Amino acid sequence: MSTRGHVFLVLIALSACRAEDPRAFPSAHRPVAPIVSDAFSTEDARDRVGEAEAVIAFAKVRPGMSVADIGAGEGYYTVRLSPVVGPRGRVLAQDISADTRDRLALRVQRDGLDNVAVRLGLPEDPKLPQASFDRIFLVHMYHEVSEPYAFLWHLIGGLKQGGMIVVVDADRPVERHGMPPALLDCEFAALGLKRLAVAPIEGTDSYMSLFGLSGRRPEPSAIKPCNIKSGT
Repeated sequence: MSTRGHVFLVLIALSACRAEDPRAFPSAHRPVAPIVSDAFSTEDARDRVGEAEAVIAFAKVRPGMSVADIGAGEGYYTVRLSPVVGPRGRVLAQDISADTRDRLALRVQRDGLDNVAVRLGLPEDPKLPQASFDRIFLVHMYHEVSEPYAFLWHLIGGLKQGGMIVVVDADRPVERHGMPPALLDCEFAALGLKRLAVAPIEGTDSYMSLFGLSGRRPEPSAIKPCNIKSGT
């Protein structure tokens, strides 16, 4: 492994984001979809509609970037991001299930993806090293986050200056494993995140959004929760 690879792994191991007690954050004023599987859909089905290719192009991922795949599951995006960022780039794949993390680590090892690290996170804190990522991907998982304001507050700490968060979700109620765009925008805005672009994923009921930090990350006590209904 290269020296840069060792440095990346050390940063992952020693990251010390200032963790806040989840009780310091407001609760979600909406339902939270249950986690029913670590697989959103078959990889062949997603490839047939060109999902990953479209999302990665939309996010303007380039060689040499550092990206994070949060709630990586079986690694659909992880293994497709790895060749795009190339040997000078880095991919962090994170999940909150130890079993899922272990299966993904085996896949990464089997496929020889030397620029990928796999990590276990918490539901309210993805445990990202500070100021480390150009892009952070949240793919078909944000509607399952039980503490969205705590989760986003910690997530923001992992962004480099000018970094962006990429969200892929379905335009349907949270109860049906989706995230209405207006509700997504509202919850992200509560953390100082501004939507920069949005586009549909052709052939699906899903959309992709790109967010950037428009100001300082608010203190937990200053976060104002959204009251938009989950079905709008």
